[in-house]
Amino acid sequence: MTIVHGIEGRGLQHCETTALGVLLRHEGLDLSEPMLFGLGSGLSFIYWDSKSMPFPFLGGRVKPFELTRNLTARLGLTLSVDETTSLRKAWENAATQIDAGRPVGLQLDSFHLDYFQSKVHFGGHVVAMYGYDEHDAYLVDTAQQGGAVRTSRTSLSMARAEGGPMTARNRSFSITLPAHAPSWQDQIIPAIKACAGAFLAPPIANLGHRGIEKAASQVPKWLLRTDDPQRDLPQAAVLMEKAGTGGALFRALYRDFLGECAELIDDDRLRTGHQLYAEAATLWTTVADLIAKAGENGDATHLEQAGAILHDLSQIERDAMQVLNEL
Repeated sequence: MTIVHGIEGRGLQHCETTALGVLLRHEGLDLSEPMLFGLGSGLSFIYWDSKSMPFPFLGGRVKPFELTRNLTARLGLTLSVDETTSLRKAWENAATQIDAGRPVGLQLDSFHLDYFQSKVHFGGHVVAMYGYDEHDAYLVDTAQQGGAVRTSRTSLSMARAEGGPMTARNRSFSITLPAHAPSWQDQIIPAIKACAGAFLAPPIANLGHRGIEKAASQVPKWLLRTDDPQRDLPQAAVLMEKAGTGGALFRALYRDFLGECAELIDDDRLRTGHQLYAEAATLWTTVADLIAKAGENGDATHLEQAGAILHDLSQIERDAMQVLNEL
């Protein structure tokens, strides 16, 4: 058995911030999950639907691994990334880091992991690996999945090699801190402004505040969009609230990030943004509840109510990001 000692198997709410927390704490930088999410400019929104999809997708974050790239670049950290199509090389890339006494991040498809509770393909899942033996790999995943867990090396290999949406080619990564890293506190405002700028000026109508407005017009039609509303609508609600989002489709995480920032930086605009995202988080949870109810009883009135709230949310989040963009 080869184990990186001193690893705290602390599962957080979101997979990528969980893995980042493990890697950064090992390097001596311990930040809260909301701070990791916010410094990585992780908040976003996407409404995605196509004829090839069984049901529309609502996303509340930037694409997988973008948060990690944003965070490490902003804090002046060294991010080393390996990708390969070779299963042998993929294992060597990860095991070499463990052998050197360093945990390693892995992007993979959670469907194949032995311990994973929901057997749904998701190629953007991220875990931290901190050890292995002849049969198993030792990982840290989200609190929902058990924190410190293990899976067979065979299942891990399958998860890392899976193709399809949001997957990577056996991606593994490590992070090192330079001798004189810039102050993370100094990067708070640049991170907020970068996130706000992207949200306010999305390149297509499916993203940012425009994407929320699109969702407001489409969600009321969801009973007509599915052959199995009792399955698809509650599942959409679960993805918004419990599938590693921290609740409220990541809005609760961003609310808490802004709250922490407001304690460090005395600025009324920051406090206003925090208040607006506190309101938004509550409303997103209400939207998820209404979508679930519509699936359970087939009552389109719940979806009409959800659409009206989404319309309000588009304006609330736009107002919040406009204020934050002025920092």
